[in-house]
Amino acid sequence: MSEKRTDHVVVVGGGVVGLSVAWRAAAAGNRVSLVDPAPASGASYVAGGMLAPLAEAWPGEEELLELGSTSLNRWPDFADELSRAAGLPSGLRTEGTLMFGVDGADREELDNVAGYLAGLGRSVTRLTGRELRRREPSLGPAVRGGLEVPGDLAVDNRLALTALRAAAEAAGVEFIAERAEAVRQGAVELAESTVECDVAVISAGAHSGSLHPALADRIRPVKGEILRLRRRATALPPPTRTVRGPVRGRPCYLVPRDDGGVVLGATQHEVGFDTEVTVGGVRDLLANAETVMPGIAEYALVEATAGLRPSTTDNLPVIGWLEPGVLAATGHHRGGFLLTPVTVDAVLALLRGEEPEPLIKATDPSRLGGQQ
Repeated sequence: MSEKRTDHVVVVGGGVVGLSVAWRAAAAGNRVSLVDPAPASGASYVAGGMLAPLAEAWPGEEELLELGSTSLNRWPDFADELSRAAGLPSGLRTEGTLMFGVDGADREELDNVAGYLAGLGRSVTRLTGRELRRREPSLGPAVRGGLEVPGDLAVDNRLALTALRAAAEAAGVEFIAERAEAVRQGAVELAESTVECDVAVISAGAHSGSLHPALADRIRPVKGEILRLRRRATALPPPTRTVRGPVRGRPCYLVPRDDGGVVLGATQHEVGFDTEVTVGGVRDLLANAETVMPGIAEYALVEATAGLRPSTTDNLPVIGWLEPGVLAATGHHRGGFLLTPVTVDAVLALLRGEEPEPLIKATDPSRLGGQQ
């Protein structure tokens, strides 16, 4: 077992990655402060919570698939540890994922995904529309075929964030409800004061790029609109597992919640830091969902929100030293929840002065160029 440290670590950003790093770093013996004006908000609060590296696999992103698959395997232990530390449920769901296609082009896209995964030695089960409806009776006749991905998981993002906040507080993390203006070696600059530290960890999501020169113009926001629906007494039950896929080329997912709710997403637009929900976005999401699950028209629309995914040019996160005393753990795009366990393990290794596991090399900040 590694020797405990007593360094002062300041984590900038209170989303799923920042809260997790703060909790685990404090549990390892460090003095930890977390700087965020509103922890457990932002993109992490909006997220659907899919833990789905296979369902999101794409040719050319093999390093991301390896990273996601490794992190997925750690999620059950991570969730158990979180529940014990917080005394609260982690929100982990283990039912798996079904992928669907509506028209011929959609099903061809799924065939390409299945073939790509098979070439990597990762198999999924092809299903007819009838077989899909046998597994999830709420799916409608427009669903003509798909794939079963039993290994993928999901997590109720808001339950997880509540548990992470509680675990961090129990571990002694100090919460500073202010916005960071800049991060440099030995200090995090706030609007009217400075927090000195031994190590600063930048986990501020889409805002990370404004905090350090090495991240400037290398982390960009990608807007995603998401709806939350609630089953009414007269409506059919929601799916028991995540269902996702293209609807005439437009991505759609439905992620169930234990309270009878469903998270419906997600649009994807590069419009800077705009977080307003648009009429067109809501229209498209509801139209896609009703095509897949006609009974969803009887559900109540309880929330429409938008978040900003922190994205990089290659969709890989940025994990590593920016300069002595300044670490990055950001840029996770759609995979903030999925990649949290492997990210936290890497950050803790770096805080101990160790080399993280080899697969983390693909996320090194130096690949993006710029100041190091």
